[in-house]
Amino acid sequence: MSAIYQEGKEPHPKERRIVFKNVDREGWDTSLAMYETEGGYDQLKKAVGMEPGAITDEVKKAGLRGRGGAGFPAGVKWGFLPQNNDKPVYLICNADESEPGTFKDRYIIHQDPHQLIEGMAIACFAVGANLAYIYIREEFPEGAQTLEKAIEEAHEKGYLGKNVLGSGFDLEIYVHRGAGAYICGEETGLIESLEGKRPYPRIKPPYFPAAMGLYLCPTIVNNVETLCHVKHILEVGGEEWSKIGTPNNTGTRILCVSGDVKKPGYYEVEVGTVTMGELINDICGGLNEGRSLKAVIPGGSSAKVLRADEVFTVGRGDDARKLTIWDIPMDFDTLAACGSMAGSGGVIVIDDSRSISWVLNNINNFYAHESCGQCTPCREGSLWMKKITDRVVAGKASPSDIDTLDNVARNIDGRTICAFGEACSWPTESFIDKFRDELVSDTNPELEGELLNAEAVTAAANLG
Repeated sequence: MSAIYQEGKEPHPKERRIVFKNVDREGWDTSLAMYETEGGYDQLKKAVGMEPGAITDEVKKAGLRGRGGAGFPAGVKWGFLPQNNDKPVYLICNADESEPGTFKDRYIIHQDPHQLIEGMAIACFAVGANLAYIYIREEFPEGAQTLEKAIEEAHEKGYLGKNVLGSGFDLEIYVHRGAGAYICGEETGLIESLEGKRPYPRIKPPYFPAAMGLYLCPTIVNNVETLCHVKHILEVGGEEWSKIGTPNNTGTRILCVSGDVKKPGYYEVEVGTVTMGELINDICGGLNEGRSLKAVIPGGSSAKVLRADEVFTVGRGDDARKLTIWDIPMDFDTLAACGSMAGSGGVIVIDDSRSISWVLNNINNFYAHESCGQCTPCREGSLWMKKITDRVVAGKASPSDIDTLDNVARNIDGRTICAFGEACSWPTESFIDKFRDELVSDTNPELEGELLNAEAVTAAANLG
């Protein structure tokens, strides 16, 4: 059936809607009956007739990389499950979607929940999991209700429950609502929360989820978009699916564009076939009138910022080539080579009307609030960075405060149990690297050496 979309929400010609095929469709609803009219659960029927290992092999052939942030190959992750395991295996769908600038998974949940459930069911069969959880953030109450209803419908038709489709395979899926914490997007913090504990991330090793995950049993944690791709891989085969996108950056992915463009929104494109310039100027309609590009954060707020006037060298030796920001293909490897990351697909566009001090302070406020507090460098450092940029924005910082800010960030980076340390420090490190002069220009040299806040004054008095 040819998809017809709601007026004003039609896909751009450069898009290739696969996972988002049913998002914003005219006449579409979230019922099982509607989903079945488009071949819903046909791939689950196919999967339960296959050897589980064959499904994992197809996902490996496809080269599917995780869409939640790290970009780790999903099939390889599944392959980490221990052989001859006598413990239960669990699968967890990470639907926390807490990275600022990212807003894709919620649309799958709200408008096409059965696609996610079918992808999860196939993945569960492949890895031998009879129990799965969808960990969804508290701020998505309607999404949680939509999923609960979809799971109930799937149960009634035999797609979930005992003896799924007469295959002898049992599967239960439960929706678990978190309490709205960024740290629960980190897989081991999520697992701790799911177990009813404070979401302190675990040390890896030994607590790699595939070996010691939920209840210290083997566990696979995948993102919503990643699991949805599984059913589409099975439909066409891993080798055919791998032809979509570019080598080592296969398939489609959903880019969430926010900030200073005329048409912010979500766009599903083949990975690596669209450049930053095409995304901003063509798909998103360009910058606002009279403005010029200042910077882009390409993978959610934790990704390192890219300056608009930078020239990036990608590749080595004879293969080296220079790229402007407009020429960067939106794929995992090129963005990493340019010093940032594709991350969760949240592209934040910053034009010349924005104060860099304000942007960085906004990010630092978020991370200071979201630190779980387990590790001292992150717990203390994220708040220190926020306080320093508070002063910069208020015009009450001295030039040397920028050096202090940089020093604090670099003493968090690499010194914490989980990647939150990098998530909160990389923005500060990169903004100082790229925009030091502007940050310094927002300080007041006359305040050099002054103690400007009550805490500092009290501390100095106590030292005396």
